[in-house]
Amino acid sequence: ATLRMMPNMSTWRPCDSVETAVAWKEAIELTDRPVSLILTRQGLKPQERTSAQISDISKGGYILHEPSGDVQTILIATGSEVDLAMNAAEQLAKDGIAARVVSMPSTDRFDAQSAAYKESVLPSAITARVAVEAGVTSGWYKYVGLNGAVVGLDRFGASAPAGELFKLFGFTVENVVSVVKGTVASA
Repeated sequence: ATLRMMPNMSTWRPCDSVETAVAWKEAIELTDRPVSLILTRQGLKPQERTSAQISDISKGGYILHEPSGDVQTILIATGSEVDLAMNAAEQLAKDGIAARVVSMPSTDRFDAQSAAYKESVLPSAITARVAVEAGVTSGWYKYVGLNGAVVGLDRFGASAPAGELFKLFGFTVENVVSVVKGTVASA
């Protein structure tokens, strides 16, 4: 969150090796400002993508998963939490809720896109939105709006194996699904 707040800093938090390769290419080609790549130590599951989706990674945020039927909610995630959002979308589909998943490896790059592109990814008509990141929540409210929610972490200092901490702080499919259902009900 601190790196994203720095003026003129481009920050990337990729969810897998494909997004990492795109972020690396963008970092090499960007010569007028610094770039930060935030990489995880976790082994991340590669996400399946079309060639169009791979092309859209460089836009900073793109639709990774589009449900069948009309979209009822949007899950926005970055880094290692993208897989969590994908798993939550799968569970939501079983519960009859159509969820789009947006991977947003670079908020500054997404913010620089045209209004039409941003609207195509995050349509203003869909107000039931949940962002998921194991980090500070404040920066995500500009994407989820007043009716949305953020599954995040607004504290510091816990130490334990990642699996234990993720459960403790609500980074589980069950919790994300519950939060999404709450936003869908209030939208």
